[in-house]
Amino acid sequence: MTLSDPAVDRTAGRRRAGLVWGTAAAAYAVAVLHRSSLGVAGLEASERFGAGAAGLATFVVVQLVVYAGLQVPVGLLLDRLGPRRLIASGAVLMGIGQLVMALASDVRLALVARVLIGTGDALTFVSVIRLLPAWFPLRRVPLLTQVTGVVGMSGQVLAAVALVPVLHGGGWPTAFVTAAVVGVVVGAAVAVDVRDAPGPDRRRGAAGSPAPGVAAAPAPARPRTRRALGAVLREPGTWLGFWVHFVGGSSINAMVLLWASPFLRSAEGRSPAEVSSLLSLTAVVALVAGPPIGHLTGRRPERRLAVVGVVAAAIGLAWAGLLLPPRPLPLWALALFMAVIAVGGPTSLVGLDVARAHNPRERMGTATGVANAGAFVGALLTMSAVGLVLDARGGAGVAAPLSDYRVALATAGGTWLLGVVGLVLAARRVTAGRSRPASPPPPPPAVPRPHADGVVDALVAGRAPAAAGPSSGRR
Repeated sequence: MTLSDPAVDRTAGRRRAGLVWGTAAAAYAVAVLHRSSLGVAGLEASERFGAGAAGLATFVVVQLVVYAGLQVPVGLLLDRLGPRRLIASGAVLMGIGQLVMALASDVRLALVARVLIGTGDALTFVSVIRLLPAWFPLRRVPLLTQVTGVVGMSGQVLAAVALVPVLHGGGWPTAFVTAAVVGVVVGAAVAVDVRDAPGPDRRRGAAGSPAPGVAAAPAPARPRTRRALGAVLREPGTWLGFWVHFVGGSSINAMVLLWASPFLRSAEGRSPAEVSSLLSLTAVVALVAGPPIGHLTGRRPERRLAVVGVVAAAIGLAWAGLLLPPRPLPLWALALFMAVIAVGGPTSLVGLDVARAHNPRERMGTATGVANAGAFVGALLTMSAVGLVLDARGGAGVAAPLSDYRVALATAGGTWLLGVVGLVLAARRVTAGRSRPASPPPPPPAVPRPHADGVVDALVAGRAPAAAGPSSGRR
């Protein structure tokens, strides 16, 4: 019989956990590439499909409606089926969607493609985040959540610096077929490498090892769907997580997913190379800001809302600085705006930690799904309103001048204000719940006292009864 070396087991556990997380995070990065692909090809899409500003917004709005609308069902499925199946399925769905987008020549088929992409995207991020508590110590989960978000932002960089050259050099079909192939390949990698939790690998008959500090525990009981959803929605902390995600991520999602490229190119007169640089800057800022935010909020959870409040105020000031000047801004000012709203991306992930902290493990996927819908609901409101206002201002669509964009993008201020109000009200509700005194427990049932000896009295009092001796029968 050979005894295993604990040091070897710990090393194997770390490697296995790193492989699972790395593969899943790569799948999320590819999902962000798919999500951002239309945003970096906004003008080309407008020409290909003959769509105005509102029509172009419809593509992304439909995608995000599907994404946000599926967050709760996906959370419920996640608690029942596990992350691996959902991540792999999502990657394949997005690959199929990009293939349809490559072949589409009319609006209806393009909308079908965006529905497929939105569905696959909805399956991915919350599933990746759900893996973290299973494979890593809980104290590291907030930091790893931020690092996962940072890795995901690399997909935005790929969309800006890799997909755009392929689009301009090889044309529309080549660019989107390439994206489709990448999606299918990463789905296959997830199926091979990712497991829901440490423990026996049923497919291979082997055993996976957890990272140090993580116990290989059996999967939690699967709650009934309706009861689990009701419990999550009644929890004030779930909605606090939703509004944290809303106020942090709405602005960056609305700009990166759709309006940044048309606004910067048409209204601000920036070249495609400058636009790609500004979009890449948002990923770099998230890369720099994410880990410190995760480290701080993980070690000092009581400071989460203070961090969110500071970032929310900065985003509001950034919008004012962008929209108030009547002339195009210098490149440094545009870079500052993009950098500030980019910090909202990692800040929004704090909302997922908040939602998880207020819900038990067996409902963690559902709670994360509800919170993760926040930023995308806000982005939907902003993107739809901007498209409608641009078309109403004179019909120039995405090629509108700066004066029209200033009015249209002012709707983002309304979304930001809604997020701040929701955040304040949700925080007050959570605080009120904590300060409410708990009902006193009912008194214990009366226990009849025996007449023989004090054995029952001793058990009720929580001490061991005295051992019986020769004199135990004496009174």
